[in-house]
Amino acid sequence: MIRAVISGMGGYLPEKVLTNADLEKMVETTGDLALKAATEALESAGITGADVDMIVFATTTPDETFPATATKLQAAIGAKGFAFDVQAACSGFMYALSVANHFITAGTVKNALVIGAETLSRIVDWSDRNTCVLFGDGAGAVLLTAEEAQGTMADSGVLNVILHSDGSVRDMLKSSGGVSATKTVGTIMMEGREVFRHAVTNLADVASEVLNAAGITNADIDYLVPHQANIRIIEGTAKKLNLPMDRVIVTLPQHGNTSSASIPLALYAGVKSGKLKKGDLLLLESMGAGLTWAGGLIRL
Repeated sequence: MIRAVISGMGGYLPEKVLTNADLEKMVETTGDLALKAATEALESAGITGADVDMIVFATTTPDETFPATATKLQAAIGAKGFAFDVQAACSGFMYALSVANHFITAGTVKNALVIGAETLSRIVDWSDRNTCVLFGDGAGAVLLTAEEAQGTMADSGVLNVILHSDGSVRDMLKSSGGVSATKTVGTIMMEGREVFRHAVTNLADVASEVLNAAGITNADIDYLVPHQANIRIIEGTAKKLNLPMDRVIVTLPQHGNTSSASIPLALYAGVKSGKLKKGDLLLLESMGAGLTWAGGLIRL
């Protein structure tokens, strides 16, 4: 069978740690951040943009309402094939990963570039200290390449991804504006306690669902790579999985919550630091506005 194997990885954060006032003046776009991460991912894989068949770009903060920021990236790296955006807030990277995985395992494409990138500094209310101090800008990219595999859990690559959403609770985490509703972008609005409560439950459930679907237990996991939203949520999930915190990739203190960029940035940081190594089995999980949540397994 065919597996979608991570053959390249890249990440990018704004070079300076800035004050809130500095961030408000920034002109670097989501597409600009993504280009830097994508370029590094291609270089680490030893290929060029011309070898990329597909770009799936997860973002809540696109450069423009249309066209898709993915097409801007496509032109910048000289890729052919096709490119499009997906929007599932903080779960966006997992949704994009699932889409790309399906295209690769179906034999439709060989190389898929999966991006999570955000400029959340554009949509925070700087007078709301409950939200503005939480969110950051950044981009992470992985290149998935089709490779022959045995079809077992020992394979490298994406082993499974499970997606969920519940629109009945969408109002607890949302933007105050929208193109059709208000003709504005709006700012982030969050009911913190309710989001926390749902996150603890949903992330624990999807972790169990992913492990059960794969026929493995938490003892088989080498590292947890969670969405970087709240350290208490991360610690709570690790505890439920009986994983000590030294087997959890945590970048929250350095990066903040970069939404769809947080998981690929955490993967990138783990690999660059030498903590994550070839052959490691990783459990990925995220939850975001929608509400959306997802989990998956990848072996490096």
